[in-house]
Amino acid sequence: MIRIFRVFVPGSILALLVSDAILLYTCYSLAAVLTLDADPQVFFRYDGGWLRVAIVTLTVMAGFYFQDLYTDIRIHSKILLIQQAGISLGAAFLFQALLVYLGRQDWFVSTGTMIAGSAIGFALLPTWRMLYARAVSNSAASERVLLLGSSRLIQEVCAHWAEHPENGVAAIGCVDDSADDSPIPGVPLMGGIADVGCVVEREHPARIVVGILERRNRLPVDQLLDLRLGGIQVEEAADTYESTFCRVSTRELRPAQLIFTGLGPNSKRVVFQSVCSFAIALAGLILAAPLMLFIAILLKLTSRAPVLYRQQRIGKNGASFTLYKFRSMIHHAESKSGAVWAAKDDPRITPIGKWLRALRLDELPQLFNVLKGDMSIVGPRPERPEFVRELEKRVPFYKQRHCIKPGITGWAQINHKYGNTMEDAVAKLEYDLYYIKNLSLALDALIMFHTAKVMLLSRGSQ
Repeated sequence: MIRIFRVFVPGSILALLVSDAILLYTCYSLAAVLTLDADPQVFFRYDGGWLRVAIVTLTVMAGFYFQDLYTDIRIHSKILLIQQAGISLGAAFLFQALLVYLGRQDWFVSTGTMIAGSAIGFALLPTWRMLYARAVSNSAASERVLLLGSSRLIQEVCAHWAEHPENGVAAIGCVDDSADDSPIPGVPLMGGIADVGCVVEREHPARIVVGILERRNRLPVDQLLDLRLGGIQVEEAADTYESTFCRVSTRELRPAQLIFTGLGPNSKRVVFQSVCSFAIALAGLILAAPLMLFIAILLKLTSRAPVLYRQQRIGKNGASFTLYKFRSMIHHAESKSGAVWAAKDDPRITPIGKWLRALRLDELPQLFNVLKGDMSIVGPRPERPEFVRELEKRVPFYKQRHCIKPGITGWAQINHKYGNTMEDAVAKLEYDLYYIKNLSLALDALIMFHTAKVMLLSRGSQ
């Protein structure tokens, strides 16, 4: 696992990303050599050919990204993979046409080069991805991990490793005092906790993950210390869970972990985030003004209700503020039910509101909240006071998510599906805590980039 933008990414995914870039660049470069009448050296050296080919390459790879081809490298359907490759290459053609329309002759490649390069890429890309996925699945994991204990966190992590061989991690065994033959499904029991030293000497793992819930008089401290000093990495199951799922588990979380692991955001980063959010919101309002005016007119023509919907939300340090949204529900939608979470396919949502919510255009007025200082572009989703009071009673550490400003988009919104259950609230909190712990401009940039994908595919929170 490699950490980029404060997120852990499997090395196999990065290798696939680089190999796709090299393959695509080679395809279109070869096509330019075969189709251009001019000297290829002139095209690449003096006519900006390297930039033109790079733009086509990035466009095709963007198509892969939007179709989740860099999220899961496993091939579930060969036909679907071929279709996805065709869609991505077709999107590159459309983008080239857009460049022609905009008059950017210095950025696009000739039609003949596009056709030839896309044909070569269409023949090679699906085949390469099938071979790569098979090689990753069949190869032995690069990192061998020994499990000390069998907590619920360890079991979930092991299940994830088994389902995602691209992580390059394999649990070789477990040492535990459990009476079961195999306390973790699919992982052999290699002895008791006191046998960890002997097992390590025999199996030579690269890492030991400790997942013992009750550690008093059970944790082999001296043996683990010797192993750590001997060069073997030893880590808590909570840390392994965090790097695997990019979320902080609250089930086995103790206040001391929050105090001593640097959960709180860096004050300088918070100030810098506020400045960047203000600048982005101002630019966004200027660019989106025509669209917002169109939406406002459309809502006014189809309903007598106010165009903007105002609602109280909880912000930084538990302070209440008024959040603005374009109205997407019928007027007085909660007059009989009181405060309730919006449900999927909620009958209170208007036809225009359904379209606005699908594209998240109903949230554009929240840019005014950012300018007022109530919100940031990126942060935890602001909840209503009624829900916050209930969640703080039932969900441990829920109050801690209010240590920073809420955001229009966030780590939880792009990673967790829409849901209105208590389990969904806990999952979103875990993503929020991860974001707070790793708050940075790099992570914000990644979230904003990924938000475009979530909006286009109508995923995430609503």
